[in-house]
Amino acid sequence: MQEDITVYVENADGERVAVPVPTDMGLSLMEALKANEFDILATCGGMALCATCHVELLEAPELPEPSDDELYMLENLPNLRDTSRLSCQIKVTPELDGLVLRVMSDH
Repeated sequence: MQEDITVYVENADGERVAVPVPTDMGLSLMEALKANEFDILATCGGMALCATCHVELLEAPELPEPSDDELYMLENLPNLRDTSRLSCQIKVTPELDGLVLRVMSDH
């Protein structure tokens, strides 16, 4: 049985767009955002090697700590925030329901 959650993407005007995301497909947050046509390059395809899927988590549940690879990529970003993450490294789970994020396009 497919269970969808809703993730909210805040745009530059502060408006929040509701994005339904299935939890039963093993998707990463990056894959879900790309599938909904948000401006995410994800050049490396989700390997935490490029940081082109950078998001800022505005309202988020407790998430697993970033891996060393993710932290290394985040440290090199010019617009790093305390709540920055690589969306390719966040697996979609029911716990993400209600997550609010901003896509941080650097391209």
